[in-house]
Amino acid sequence: MARFGGFNGGGMNMQQMMKQAQKLQEQMAQAKEELEEARVTGTSGGGAVTVTLSGSKRFISISIKPEVVDPDDVEMLEDLITAAANEAYAEADELVKNSPLSKLGGAF
Repeated sequence: MARFGGFNGGGMNMQQMMKQAQKLQEQMAQAKEELEEARVTGTSGGGAVTVTLSGSKRFISISIKPEVVDPDDVEMLEDLITAAANEAYAEADELVKNSPLSKLGGAF
């Protein structure tokens, strides 16, 4: 009977491979959960607008100080929100890049 390279020789048997795969899946699930629980913020206008995201880039909240709400200058408020959101997304990208998930090779 032919042997398949490595399965019966000095290599890993199927049961060991399955255990390793299961452990990897558990590590990836834990890393995803940690990212979902993590919070990152972006601010603009000297703290006038703050956007909060989860580490998995899910929008959590926005805070806008009343003094920046000018009905005659809505465009400025839109720009502040955009800047704060972009900063928060950049922070989330950095968090994902440095998370165990990226080291495990998972796409999130």
